[in-house]
Amino acid sequence: MRTLDDLLAEGVSGRRVLVRADLNVPLRHTEESVTVTDDGRIRAVLPTIRALAEAGAHVVVCSHLGRPKGAPDPKYSLAPVAARFSELLGAPVAFATDTVGESADAVTASLAAGEVALLENLRFNAGETSKDDAQRGEFAVKLARYGEAYVDDAFGAVHRKHASVYDVPKLLPHFAGGLVVRELDTLSTLTSDPKRPYVVVLGGAKVSDKLGVINNLLPKVDALLIGGGMCFTLLAAQGHGVGDSLLEADQIDTCKQLLAEAGAKIVLPTDVVVAAELSATAETRVVGVDAIGAGDKGLDIGPETARAFAGKLAGAATVFWNGPMGVFEYEPFAAGTKAVAEAVAGAGFSVVGGGDSAAAVRALGVDEASFSHISTGGGASLEYLEGKILPGVAALEA
Repeated sequence: MRTLDDLLAEGVSGRRVLVRADLNVPLRHTEESVTVTDDGRIRAVLPTIRALAEAGAHVVVCSHLGRPKGAPDPKYSLAPVAARFSELLGAPVAFATDTVGESADAVTASLAAGEVALLENLRFNAGETSKDDAQRGEFAVKLARYGEAYVDDAFGAVHRKHASVYDVPKLLPHFAGGLVVRELDTLSTLTSDPKRPYVVVLGGAKVSDKLGVINNLLPKVDALLIGGGMCFTLLAAQGHGVGDSLLEADQIDTCKQLLAEAGAKIVLPTDVVVAAELSATAETRVVGVDAIGAGDKGLDIGPETARAFAGKLAGAATVFWNGPMGVFEYEPFAAGTKAVAEAVAGAGFSVVGGGDSAAAVRALGVDEASFSHISTGGGASLEYLEGKILPGVAALEA
């Protein structure tokens, strides 16, 4: 796999470089404005953009945002992202109001050496995500016109077989950006020869989303701590009533088998925070997992569980964490996730697996610098640890 360093060594002065970034950031829409609420992914790609611009490249950045239906949708425009991008970069970022049309042609043609442009949302084009190879390839040809070389620094999208990730590298000299290289190096440490004890913490809503990674990691880890909504299907598999908590009834038998095979490696909550409703002002109770009532919704791990998880993490040499322990966006259900985040931060080699976990770190005020690595791609991290081939990585290696 050739890297950004290889491209810079070749020289990029005066050359157009197409950079696939992951600027899929959360936005807050109000009547007055649209603002970026978490700019972590923008900041993560800045070193690559700066390196190319300082070397004299004409830098054309492309990204997706959200899940528009293959056509322009103002709600998913990258325009507010371009504004924040420019602020963080400390230089103007020209914005094209389309992806491969007249505006993109004009904006990219007007770039001088060292200048940066951002194209509109890739997913405003049906060809970006199409499962039809010909349609996807046709869009890739149009997109590739904006680069003489291609850099993929969108780790959060490398698990997608999309035109900008999988097809464009076939058309241009292609290189892995610094962020993608760091992500792959970090994740390979977790799967090759991690220092022990090796503890994994998983949360999030659905156990079905994590079964692949659980099965792949179980032989490698010393302990697997499970919280979040997914824990309730596992608790149900142990015979506990879970009230109105999240439950995947069709996964109970699978979870029974998983627990039988895992033995003591899987650690589940012993107490949970419950409420009748999910709200910022909900009345909460802490109950043992054997005392969840019929109308109770389990919305966070309890304090006893938080202490137990922190104890397991305290002696860990390697930790991977993906998924919050509760609905941390609401203050009554944030304590479990914060306790785990602080415990993970104190571990030896600590990796936060992107997505909601990374958002929780920032939202709950835990110092990002206290972690060894915070991934920009939750889904990509999980699929890598599950042992799957990532289409974007395969394209860079070709």
